[in-house]
Amino acid sequence: MDSPWRAVIAFGASVYLWTKRIVRIGMDHSLKEEGEFKYIDVGDGPPLVFLHGLFGALSNFEGPIAYFSKKYRVVMPMLPLYTLPMLNTNVPALADFLDRFIRHKGFSEINLLGNSLGGHVALVYCTKHAALIRTLILTGSSGLYENAFGGGFPRREDKEFLRQRIALTFHDPKHVTDELVEECYVTVNDKAKLIRILSLAKSAIRHNMAKDLPNLPMPVCLIWGKQDTITPPPVAEEFHSLIPHSELYWIDQCGHAAMMEHPDQFNAIVDGWLAKTLA
Repeated sequence: MDSPWRAVIAFGASVYLWTKRIVRIGMDHSLKEEGEFKYIDVGDGPPLVFLHGLFGALSNFEGPIAYFSKKYRVVMPMLPLYTLPMLNTNVPALADFLDRFIRHKGFSEINLLGNSLGGHVALVYCTKHAALIRTLILTGSSGLYENAFGGGFPRREDKEFLRQRIALTFHDPKHVTDELVEECYVTVNDKAKLIRILSLAKSAIRHNMAKDLPNLPMPVCLIWGKQDTITPPPVAEEFHSLIPHSELYWIDQCGHAAMMEHPDQFNAIVDGWLAKTLA
């Protein structure tokens, strides 16, 4: 990703969908608020913690919640993308937030699932607190490199341009709705939000994990869309080559948002891998 501007548009879209869906999910499952933390907590069993991120909020979290809460305790914290101090809006700070949340909940033997920037946050956390992690699942994760949305300054006032950029997140453009474009437009034209988006994008670029990955001790599942143009297939292959105890699964006809484009296949891969790994 040559410039942080290249991630701004999809980031704004992802933040909107994450917020909207978490509210809707919260209506059904009770969105909890405790101090600085807002989160979903449903089901019983081993903890399965989901982390959203740059594009992870574009995923269909409702399906995975319903599916996995039958056998796991599914927990999704809302990462403080817009509320961290400006000088501390970066990937390590989000990992520190995750640490505070996990300590607040008293979790151990955690199954941690991170999508896009959420995967990056998960990786940073795992380098510092590996003893608390049972398994790690990454899908479309940043942490090595991303291609994002092509060069140039984003024309924030041009909604058709926004639509075209957002569409690069998906293999199937049907997911780019008028509602999504409108809300993305609002997000990227909010100066306070935009500044923090840029700060996080810059941090993701700087914080390369290549030297840390060979030291990860836990089993790692990598799930990637074959048509992902944001973190393309070579990124998945590099993750696989650098992480000692990793397995790589592909989903065809799928872009950067596997949990949204193919939730049933995604859930089946995660479920099967966890079952054999935790056995």
